Amino acid sequence: MSAVEGKTYPAVTSVIEPERVAAFARAIGADPADGVPPTFAAVYALAATGPQLFGDPEAAVDFARLLHADQEFEWERHPQAGETVTSQGHVVSDISRRGMRFLTYETATTAEDGSALCRSRTLFIIRS
Repeated sequence: MSAVEGKTYPAVTSVIEPERVAAFARAIGADPADGVPPTFAAVYALAATGPQLFGDPEAAVDFARLLHADQEFEWERHPQAGETVTSQGHVVSDISRRGMRFLTYETATTAEDGSALCRSRTLFIIRS
């Protein structure tokens, strides 16, 4: 087990800003009137907690060698524009094999009432 495997980072609260949602929707060719696009989860889940992982000296993630290999989401429900959500990241596994490091990072996002919204699971590969 690595130094960061099993590590949980502090929760981060953010607002699903309507203007940002609309800009995101237009950028992916969706109609902003349809609400928060499912792929906006990358913004509120990973963006809220990823900087903690990437800024953690113990994690020692080298961006020059980083490949974002996989991303998956599971939703209980999609958030609404204007809603406040809380995301918390956790290093599920951190394994080195054949000169590569495989780091699996999971983020759980909840609504203000504590109910589950989304779970994100990401695989980062870092070349040695």
